[in-house]
Amino acid sequence: MDDQALRAYLERARTIAVLGAHKDPSRPAHYVPKYLWEKGYRILPVNPRFAGEELFGEKVAASLADLQAPVDILDVFRPPSALPDHLPEILALRPGLVWLQSGITHPGFEEALREAGIPVVADRCLMVEHKRLFRGPIPL
Repeated sequence: MDDQALRAYLERARTIAVLGAHKDPSRPAHYVPKYLWEKGYRILPVNPRFAGEELFGEKVAASLADLQAPVDILDVFRPPSALPDHLPEILALRPGLVWLQSGITHPGFEEALREAGIPVVADRCLMVEHKRLFRGPIPL
């Protein structure tokens, strides 16, 4: 996906669900959604280990099926081997975009999402890309 399309998704998005959200501030699954939350996005954390606890002003959901709000972007912090197990829930959720964080790829999973009409970004950090696209010109 090119920069113009990424920028458009990020400008339109209001709600980002984070599959695999974590409460440890040293982990990317915490500091990436925290950054996005600080930028004004509503973050819906999903992780059965922390279900019922609060992160980013929202109660942590045990699964994607527990989410009640529409999701513009699904940010995924799960190992590639776990992705096929999440496919039915993701297809039911119908997020506007699925974002697989740095180091996460699964060609079969990605193809299944695309075939269902759900765009995918793989092996890229949403925080890094947001900073790159929205920081503006760098002064010399």
